[in-house]
Parts: sequence; C-alpha cells; structure tokens
Amino acid sequence: MRKYPSPDDIQEMRKNGYDLITIVEAEELLPRWQELEQVKQKICSAFAGVTLQEGVGLYQAHGIDDYASQAQCLAYRAKDEKLNWKNISIDDLNRCNSSLSFFDAQGMLFHLPAFLLASLNDEYRFDLIFTLTQLDPHTDRKFSLFNAEQRSAVRSYLLFLLDEPDEVYHYPDILEALAQYWQEE
Repeated sequence: MRKYPSPDDIQEMRKNGYDLITIVEAEELLPRWQELEQVKQKICSAFAGVTLQEGVGLYQAHGIDDYASQAQCLAYRAKDEKLNWKNISIDDLNRCNSSLSFFDAQGMLFHLPAFLLASLNDEYRFDLIFTLTQLDPHTDRKFSLFNAEQRSAVRSYLLFLLDEPDEVYHYPDILEALAQYWQEE
C-alpha cells in the first residue's frame, strides 16, 4: 500500500525546503490521506473492546499451521495477546501471517483489525486480500461473529483498495466479494 503524506509531512517538507512541485503533488494526495485516516478510524471504532475470549490466538494458530502438538499450542496460547488487539506488534503479525487461515470466528474477530491497520499502514508484508475475498462455506464462518459495523469497516477497507493502483490485479476479486459477501446491509 502506498504511503500518503499527512498535513504534518507536508509541513515538514516546507520546513526542509522541498521544491514547490513536490509539495503541490503531496497536497494533491491529501484527500486520499484523509480517506485512509477515516477507514482506519472506522476499523478502530468498529472493533473497539473486542477481546479474544476463548478464540484461537495468533501464535496458537501459527502452531496449528506448523502441526505443533496440543501441549505446544497451549504454550503458544499462553503468550498470545487476549485483551487488546492494538497491543499485537507488527513483527508478530508478519511472523504469524499464516494464522489468518487457522483462526476460528472469535480469533478472526479479534485479530483482523490489527491486520487491516497494518496493511493500511504499509507494514504488513503479505496479502490480506485473499483472506477477505476467497470465501467459501468453510472460510466465511470465520466472519460469522462480525456485526454490521464491523462488516462495514471491512467493506470500507476493500473499497479503499479499489483506488489503489498496486491492487489492480485484485480488483475483480474485491468487486465480487463486495457484491456478494461484504455487501452493504
């Protein structure tokens, strides 16, 4: 995902003597930065207060992917964040990227906002779009606990990606998922 200059970034450019063309180009991207910030706020608001409860944790899911023993998966779960998804580090999200395929519904509800924000901040190094667009009766159960506000936040994320030139390859999948699974309620 492309990084968009914030108003603070533009002020810093001015302060550091950037040329006028660079500053004007950055200013032209401000609406996109504002849209990005709105999507992030929507995600934070929609998933505020969500906890892991008895759901599958990040390292626990990574252990499942690695065919770890039940005892080892329980040890992994002991170190998993369970109360605040905002406390999950970017390094952990990237290290455990395959966990998205092994979460149960509560695990997905708890972890997805962290993955979404990492993606929007251009910090997640893997493809999140596949998880949100390649849905079948098995995978869509992972989203069964999402309420209307949370589903709308995911929809906003996907709609934002439709204006990202780097995601043009994924446009057909995104459009199909928006029309079928992530449609407005």
